[in-house]
Amino acid sequence: MKKRWIKSLLAFLLVLCAALGLAACRGKDTADGKSRGAKADQEEPEAGQEEPEAGQEEPEDGQEEPEAGQTGIEDGQEETEIQVFIAASLNAVMADLTGRYQQEHPNVKITCNADSSGKLLTQIEEGYECDIFFSAAQKQMDQLEADGLIIGGSRNNVVSNQLVVLTRKDSSTVVRGLESLKDAKSIALAGGSVPAGKYTRQALVALGILSETEDASRISTAEISAALGGVEISEQDNVSKVLIAVTEGACEVGTAYYSDLYGYEDQVEILERVSCDLTGDVIYPICLVENQEADEAQQMAAVQFLRYLLSEEAKAVFESYDFGTEVE
Repeated sequence: MKKRWIKSLLAFLLVLCAALGLAACRGKDTADGKSRGAKADQEEPEAGQEEPEAGQEEPEDGQEEPEAGQTGIEDGQEETEIQVFIAASLNAVMADLTGRYQQEHPNVKITCNADSSGKLLTQIEEGYECDIFFSAAQKQMDQLEADGLIIGGSRNNVVSNQLVVLTRKDSSTVVRGLESLKDAKSIALAGGSVPAGKYTRQALVALGILSETEDASRISTAEISAALGGVEISEQDNVSKVLIAVTEGACEVGTAYYSDLYGYEDQVEILERVSCDLTGDVIYPICLVENQEADEAQQMAAVQFLRYLLSEEAKAVFESYDFGTEVE
């Protein structure tokens, strides 16, 4: 009887131990599960790290995303185009300046129309679209202002120049300047509406070769030829064409601006640098033109380009092309 009681007690104890062992195993499994869950939570993106949006591919290894401002168009600026009317004698330097400007402002296309200042004035008056006018003389700018086509406060004098008498390097001419033009076989001369042509006429009047007149630009080529003893004169539309006529040998001598000889130093010879006492000051003014077709982006681009042309940086470029920059 006593033995059976002892056996029953031992069996109960064995069952209790087994139950306690199972409970301990379940507790360990639960702890392991919590540990694995915490580890999984740590592998998710940290706070503030956004997952890529759908359709956005991450950059490949070694491939950097473009930085702001490297897209070819300046941030916040629209693409636009401005029309700049320039005297023919400004062609080379303005090609340089517009190229430099567009490197820094690729969103602005600058189209230059180069011709005589008189012809450009006529085109503007006839309604040609123009944002900036850069003349070789004050007369054309004065007329544009009288027409009410200049934006107030935008007119500025930019550079100066000097009239020269020139011939080819290999020429055997006996001409030495304006006073001996009568000895030329042929002369290339810009028309009276072209500033260089007017300055030439003014100088001939000052020398007493031509008669006094209220407006020297109105003196005809025929009158000049007669005053020079009947010498042949080839009238040209602008100074660039005068230079071509002389360098190609079509005319023995001609008059142009000192800056026009830039790049032609090995082809032409200067016979005389005409004093400003004879021609008057040769000043190049510039202005913004009233353009009714221009939108806000175009108007702003014109203002900014004009500001650049009046800058110290542009001044150094003008000087490198033999223009004077000490103007008032």
